[in-house]
Amino acid sequence: MSLATARWCARRGWPVHPLAPGRKTPAANCNDCRTKPHPASSCACLPAGRWCHGFHAATLDQDRIHQWWGRHPEFGIAVSCGPAGLIVIDIDAHPVQPPTRDRILPGIPIADHVDLTGLANGFHTLAVLAALRGQPSPANDATTLRVRTPSGGLHVWYRAGDSHRWQSSVGSSPGRALAWQVDIRAHGSYIIAPGTTTQHGTYTPIGDTREPAALPLWLAQELERTHHLPAPNVPAPRPVPPRARQAVLAAGGGRDRIQHTLATVLAPVEACGQVAEGAGFSDTLNRAAYTLGGLIAAGRLLQDEAEQALKETAAAARPGQEHRIEQIIRSGLAAGLKRPLYASGRRP
Repeated sequence: MSLATARWCARRGWPVHPLAPGRKTPAANCNDCRTKPHPASSCACLPAGRWCHGFHAATLDQDRIHQWWGRHPEFGIAVSCGPAGLIVIDIDAHPVQPPTRDRILPGIPIADHVDLTGLANGFHTLAVLAALRGQPSPANDATTLRVRTPSGGLHVWYRAGDSHRWQSSVGSSPGRALAWQVDIRAHGSYIIAPGTTTQHGTYTPIGDTREPAALPLWLAQELERTHHLPAPNVPAPRPVPPRARQAVLAAGGGRDRIQHTLATVLAPVEACGQVAEGAGFSDTLNRAAYTLGGLIAAGRLLQDEAEQALKETAAAARPGQEHRIEQIIRSGLAAGLKRPLYASGRRP
């Protein structure tokens, strides 16, 4: 079944790579890649036909696909969204408390008199956004491929259909985000293929449509409004977006210094994205959050931008683990904020 699904995806021009059995994360890298993290661009595994480095290994090669899933039918299937020309609206239904009003629909003020009783998940926020634009919600778009997730969410698949290099987003913030509990899977991320089964259940197509429709114009306009396109004349970002690395000009440091500081702190987290398992991701993320907390407390960074940079970097390294990521970041930042880290590198 897995082999047939992987072949089906590849025939549609969607590069695929293996997921660990029963998991939403990429299959484990070879031992060298796990013990000596390095960029995918310099890895000898990819030319050799190994699946190291997650979506960087995604392929359309039918022989390689047969080799991977023929030998390991227990592997799940992931599609690398950017090279596939796909943009997937990932609607979550996590039972968590809604954020403040300014983060429900970033960039769209919600007045205090508006009753938000009953607003509980991404289905609701996306429906509100669509209603404001006089459009049906993508969750109800029967013209395109929709896939029900084991957690009760929904993946709505669209074709990008143009030269735009749409960017991914996870979570909700004043920066790049469409709506609370609505993530965007595009360049720099992958989506789990329909039919894949994890320990929590199967990703099941709904309705009769099995092909993605073109991205609706109104939705493309909303994604552009919410910063899902790179800035003009700026190279498309790697997993840590340039706008996140630039952060802001905080007290005591110029732009180059801020860029260097963020890049240095985030580099170990980004490196975890090159290793599927066994990279000590939780500890690495906690250390980065603690360090950023100290820098924020010392006035060397502003919290909103630094926190968003860390969230985007972590989400790119471990897609599908957003809830866990937020918990680790919240804990690490809280500890770091209590101990300012000054330019000398010393804490008081």
